[in-house]
Amino acid sequence: MRIGELSERSGVAIPTIKFYVREGLVPSGLRTKANQADYGESHLRRLRLVRALLEVGQLSVATAKRVIAVLDDPGESALRSMGKAAYALGGAFPAPTPAGADVVAPDAATRVDDLIERHGWAVGPGNPARAQLAAAVAAAEALGLGDALGLLDRYAEAAYAIAEVDVELALSPATLEESAERMLVWTVVGDRAMSALRRLAQEAVAVKRM
Repeated sequence: MRIGELSERSGVAIPTIKFYVREGLVPSGLRTKANQADYGESHLRRLRLVRALLEVGQLSVATAKRVIAVLDDPGESALRSMGKAAYALGGAFPAPTPAGADVVAPDAATRVDDLIERHGWAVGPGNPARAQLAAAVAAAEALGLGDALGLLDRYAEAAYAIAEVDVELALSPATLEESAERMLVWTVVGDRAMSALRRLAQEAVAVKRM
């Protein structure tokens, strides 16, 4: 397809597509003439990923480039690059920690390790979500919400059920390359969706119980 059709199908303006190509976020099209290039379905998928990272995830262009570079590493399998790109994406969203929370950080990290082991999850030690969860635990304790941490196991059970749906959705395309991009897009969009669903459900439950 020509860039005009790519723009129409993706909803991304032509100047923006050209900017993404210059920045290395989207690969160049196949040059057919001096001023013409053809684009394929892979470019359409990549534009969806870039839009998710920049518009929904609100990552900087530099951070999005790092995530995509991992995904495009020719030395990695599509499945392994998906995991590494997800780690890179996770590291782009550090959890803020209030003053005083650093005092309990080691205990918070131990809590996270124990939770992962208790549920039998095979999670790499370098997964940035470990540190993010530990920061959230430390923040809860620093803010006087330590009693709420007893609910973490219930949250973990719910999160695992959601993750099963996530992976099923990601693996539905025909190729691992498509799955990798789809997984990253849904991770970003799904985080926003789950946050909104949680707030809607909170109101529904509160109304029901009061």
